[in-house]
Amino acid sequence: MEILRNYVNSIRRDFANRPLDESSTPENPYALFERWFEEAVGAQVLDPYAMIIATADHAAQPSSRVVYMRDISEKGLVFYTNYQSHKASDLDSNPKIGALFFWGDLERQIRIEGLVEKVSAEVSDAYFSARPRESQIGAWASDQSTAITSREQLEARVKLFEAQFKDQAVPRPPHWGGFLIKPFLFEFWQGRPSRLHDRIVYTLHEDTWKRSRLAP
Repeated sequence: MEILRNYVNSIRRDFANRPLDESSTPENPYALFERWFEEAVGAQVLDPYAMIIATADHAAQPSSRVVYMRDISEKGLVFYTNYQSHKASDLDSNPKIGALFFWGDLERQIRIEGLVEKVSAEVSDAYFSARPRESQIGAWASDQSTAITSREQLEARVKLFEAQFKDQAVPRPPHWGGFLIKPFLFEFWQGRPSRLHDRIVYTLHEDTWKRSRLAP
């Protein structure tokens, strides 16, 4: 452990001089998100739609994990999961959520705070029907976040549902669907030299976005 500690504390690098200021940002955070996302795709960032989401249960114990953003509009951001999973259980008792996109190649982060609600069954059905069949079967086979005895147990359940849905379309499990993150805060973070990073935050006030700069 001492070797690891010494290594971690010996790593130092400066950030590029890529400015972010109020004059270069649009009034709407979704427009800046779209611009940054397109630049991440253009830079061939691996999985630019991957985001870390943080939830907390009724006892305020936080937990985090990576999920994929699968839709975005000015209503918010959508991801899909098992509604019986750990994160879904947290969100049932506490609908507050934090999300983070980290694009290290561009020295950028987008931090989001908001509330969640389930998307409609019709929206979940449409997305589920477009998934690869293997992923559809997996949604039935996995009781997400529950303890299992072995990998073989999971693979046996996969075979069970492959047989059950043989030669037919796989329906969406009733315990699987989407969550809509409705942001009330966006923070756009751009790495700058000497750790004097640029941070532009948007906060929602009565349906109007307000911009401000935060100290690094």
